[in-house]
Amino acid sequence: MREVAGQSVLITGGGSGLGEATARYLTTRGAKVTITGRRADRIAEKAAEIGCNGIAGDVTVAADRVAMIEAAADHAGGRLDCLFNNAGNMVRGPVEELDEQELLAIFHANVVGAMMLTGLATPYLAQSKGLVLFVGSVHTQRAFPGASPYAATKAAVQTLSKVYAAELGDRGIRVNCIIPGSVLTEINVRAGLASEEEAKARYETLHTIQTIDRLGQGEDIAQAVGYFLESDFTTGTTLTVDGGMGLGVTRGV
Repeated sequence: MREVAGQSVLITGGGSGLGEATARYLTTRGAKVTITGRRADRIAEKAAEIGCNGIAGDVTVAADRVAMIEAAADHAGGRLDCLFNNAGNMVRGPVEELDEQELLAIFHANVVGAMMLTGLATPYLAQSKGLVLFVGSVHTQRAFPGASPYAATKAAVQTLSKVYAAELGDRGIRVNCIIPGSVLTEINVRAGLASEEEAKARYETLHTIQTIDRLGQGEDIAQAVGYFLESDFTTGTTLTVDGGMGLGVTRGV
C-alpha cells in the first residue's frame, strides 16, 4: 500500500470536469499534481486556485506531450508516479452523417494522444514503479444511439489498459482504467447539445437508469484515482464508478 501524499501525478484535461475534480482531491491529500489542457488561461487559473502545477498543452501535439511529462517530473524533483490520461473529446451523430475528419480527430485526442503520452511516461514510471490510468465510459457497457465515435474510442482505451498492463508489468508499472457514469462535465456541453442548461436538464433524468438515485460527482471519480494510487497490487483492472448505470436497469420498472 502506498501513500497518496508525495506522489507526482500528471492529469491531462485538468482544467475542468473529472480532471479538475481529481486535481483538487489529490492536492488536498498531499500529492504533487500537474494539470494540463489546451486553454492556457484556464490552466493557469485552475492551477493557482487548486494550488498545483499547471502547463498548457494539447495531447495531440508531439512537442506539447514532451513538455507535459517534463513539467510534471520537474515539479516533483524529477519524479513521476502517475499519468492520468483524462483528456478527451466527444462527437455525437447518426452513423450515416459522421464526418471522417471529425472521427480521426476524436481518435487522435482520446486514443492516440494517450498512447503516445504513455510511451513518454514509461521511463519515469519504471523508476517509480508507477501507474497509468485511462478513462473509459459507461458508453461501452450500455449502448446509447448516436454515440458511436465516443464509445469506440473508450472501448479502445479500456482494451489498451489491459494490453499495457501486460506489456509494462515486468517494469513494475501498473495500468488500470476507470469507467465513469453520469458526471456532467464540459465535454457533454461541447458534444452538440444546445446549451449548458439543456445538458443539465438531460443529465437530471439519468438517475432513473441507475440503481443509485443520484448523479455522479467529480469526487466520485477522484476517489477511484486515489485508490489506484494507493494500491500497488492492482493492475489490468477496469473499475466501474457509474451508480449502476451499466447494469441496464430502469428504476421503478
